Amino acid sequence: MTLTEDRAVVTWYTGEAGTNDGTGRMVPLPADGEVWYGTNPRRLNRVVGQSGPLTPYHHVELTDLEPGQTYYYQARSRGKLAAPMVFTLIAGNAVGTSDYGLGTPGGPFSFTTPQPPPGRYLFSVVLCNDLHMGETQAGLVGGDPSVIPIVQVPGEPPYPEVMLESLVRDVRSFDPTYLLAAGDISAEAVPGDLSRAGQLLDRFGKYREDYFVTRGNHDRAHVGDPYANCRVGRWQGNDCFQDRYFADDEVAFYSTDLSGLHVIGLDTYDKAGGGGDAGALAAEQYAWFMKDLAEHKEQPTLVFGHHPLVVQESSKPIKSSSSLDAAQAASILETYAKTPGVFLHHAGHTHRNHHTVSPTAPRVTLQEVAAAKEYPGGFSILRLHSEGFALNFHKSRSDLAREWSERSRQELAGSWGQFALGNNVVDRNIVKKVDLSGLRRPERAGARSRG
Repeated sequence: MTLTEDRAVVTWYTGEAGTNDGTGRMVPLPADGEVWYGTNPRRLNRVVGQSGPLTPYHHVELTDLEPGQTYYYQARSRGKLAAPMVFTLIAGNAVGTSDYGLGTPGGPFSFTTPQPPPGRYLFSVVLCNDLHMGETQAGLVGGDPSVIPIVQVPGEPPYPEVMLESLVRDVRSFDPTYLLAAGDISAEAVPGDLSRAGQLLDRFGKYREDYFVTRGNHDRAHVGDPYANCRVGRWQGNDCFQDRYFADDEVAFYSTDLSGLHVIGLDTYDKAGGGGDAGALAAEQYAWFMKDLAEHKEQPTLVFGHHPLVVQESSKPIKSSSSLDAAQAASILETYAKTPGVFLHHAGHTHRNHHTVSPTAPRVTLQEVAAAKEYPGGFSILRLHSEGFALNFHKSRSDLAREWSERSRQELAGSWGQFALGNNVVDRNIVKKVDLSGLRRPERAGARSRG
């Protein structure tokens, strides 16, 4: 569920009972879709039906909702109630902001809309990550031979392209000004894949004025024939990511001001390695980062980079490779606690939605955003107001994107949904009060200033 102060988005899947499409789910069955809802669980007196032809991949939006109001709802196809995702590996609730209706086959379930962010609306930013352009098998985890990957249906376009094409198109409805892509732009930093990702992102706007990227561990410098024509990497091999996205620079970290918002882009794999270990900032980058934070101490600041600082509450084992080097992360959080302007740190890498509050720096929202390239397959919209912000995750919604997203939900023997969607609605939808009065409505894309 996506939930804002005046809108809720409900999605579900219909399949043919008693069948298996080879991934462990029912064979897709096109059907109608409608959501019945109201403010009384015994009187669901409003109904919204999906538009377009019958589909197995349902996406229904409830609009014109009242802020701070509790609603009850049921989703239906072919007269049957849609059942919620059941969390068996970790406590969670995919369908509402309360436990009302959980344990029943189809609800009604309940959600309460938040209040809008306080203050005047200024502009919006797309947060996304883990595009993995060039990938052909989803769900491979750490080279585990027991894991059976999910692949695209034969004859359909490569799923990383499907998902990124849809993302760039879908975000337009939110009228965002900027887009930040926090690493793993490619599957393994092959030049053609890096270029293809850039070509699709160019549909959003101009690089380093409208959209910005950072390096992920998959974008590290590699060794081998596909990389031979790229520059020699700082730490190893040949660095094709640097050539494609930072050709005029010696490093892949930077800061820029966007309509008063100070944005810091980190290279969280600034090191030698094969990508399967913890992220880290080299000493040069770390010193630059600390200096940049000190110089913009009071300015509203958003930091983004691939590896999270902290990973908690996961249905998968948490390893050192799940996040940034622990000592560096602890030091960064201590610095955030003394830097009033920092209000949000956006990361990817885990491929899940999760909102963490660190006791060291409780003012700072630590937000992991689910991968763009697989279930739940989408992006977060950050709406900035003068006195606060809202952050909402949205699934990419082209026909092909919804088809692949639901297919890739079967990763890890069908347990992927419990991990990736987010344990609770608050992991995907938050509203925070924070002083952003230093921001202004954009007149043009921000001017670049690299450290």
